[in-house]
Amino acid sequence: MIEKLVIANRGEIALRIQRACRELGIKTVAVHSEADRDLKHVRLADESVCIGPPPSAGSYLHAPAIISAAEITDAVAIHPGYGFLSENADFAERVEESGFIFVGPKPETIRLMGDKITAIEAMRAAGVPCVPGSDGPLTEDNSISHELAQKIGYPVIIKATGGGGGRGMRVVHSEAALLNAISLTRAEAGATFGNDVVYMEKYLQNPRHVEFQVIADTHGNAIHLGERDCSMQRRHQKVVEEAPAPEITEEQRRKIGERCAEACRQIGYRGAGTFEFLYENGEFYFIEMNTRVQVEHPVTEMITGVDIVKEQLLIAAGEKLSYAQDDIKIRGHAVECRINAEDPVKFIPSPGEITRLHQPGGPGIRVDTHIYAGYRVPPFYDSMIGKLIAHGENRKAAIARMHTALSEMVIDGIKTNIPLHQDIMRDQVFINGGANIHYLEKKLNL
Repeated sequence: MIEKLVIANRGEIALRIQRACRELGIKTVAVHSEADRDLKHVRLADESVCIGPPPSAGSYLHAPAIISAAEITDAVAIHPGYGFLSENADFAERVEESGFIFVGPKPETIRLMGDKITAIEAMRAAGVPCVPGSDGPLTEDNSISHELAQKIGYPVIIKATGGGGGRGMRVVHSEAALLNAISLTRAEAGATFGNDVVYMEKYLQNPRHVEFQVIADTHGNAIHLGERDCSMQRRHQKVVEEAPAPEITEEQRRKIGERCAEACRQIGYRGAGTFEFLYENGEFYFIEMNTRVQVEHPVTEMITGVDIVKEQLLIAAGEKLSYAQDDIKIRGHAVECRINAEDPVKFIPSPGEITRLHQPGGPGIRVDTHIYAGYRVPPFYDSMIGKLIAHGENRKAAIARMHTALSEMVIDGIKTNIPLHQDIMRDQVFINGGANIHYLEKKLNL
């Protein structure tokens, strides 16, 4: 077992990793910026190391400082959490070259799945359904691009191979707009990601976002933990997630889940990961794989009983998976609301001191957060300050419990998006299930 681990992250995921480490008897080292000295996991860690100033570029994105912290504390492993350096293949490589265990996939796997074109090629080879597209990068030959678009059928979407988070993509509705969209996306991709390679896909107009959780070890074992629906989004950022996804049949779950697990075996995947799909008219279309633990992993944990972070740590230590596929049973339904420090109408970040805090409780309620009364939310990082999860025997019960939990939650001193979540839990379209990825933005008139 790993004896000591550096948590290379902050906030609720850092505390989540620390809790899993404590259960396994692993000592923790909290690395933190100058702005994060008072984070809960920093106070609770066995050791802590300040790695730089508040801006992420000088701290949580500064790989040499994180590796140095592991060296001076005699840690043996580094867990990147999500965001920051979690899907940075160069960082994973430097960690392993420095003699430490990287809690995540191999660097070459991160590179493979981080490039959208090579990821799609790998998924096609594994039999995972993909969106109809160019099956490779677009060339400088305009006539070929026009032919591709006509073959795929408008509307199409131009995507940067290194893009993500809603950046580096443009929807094209007509032949007249195609070449300009390709040119603009190339320029944006080169400036933003340092890689101007773009490709073309069919643009699905009213899809849902459905993703499958997988876990694989280093002994050739891989399983899936079912799917999540993350269609409630604002500007490509998830707001509410749930598991299992409404209207997905057991046969669909088994078929797609098994293909995802087989893909993991074929590419030699290691650790936890997520296959993201667009789902429309009963069909799944692979869009990307996240090679890390997801923000929304708790809803899967609630319906399966599997501790995904503990499995990450055990796999990193060389252990076999604790579960076989037949052990995975889905029980009930879970919903997660991301709690952000922001204005619920204008979505402007709201940093500041939390003067009063009351967390909800009761059957089926889980709160993953690092905040406490007196904690000052800094202005330097993502505005998410916690996650509220509700589990019930069915979807209706889970939503009812979430509605109650939101009404009990008190966070004074700053603005939060709790009113937005309360509105969503009352929304009849959400209650009915199956809303597409555009629904929330249209509801908010964005």
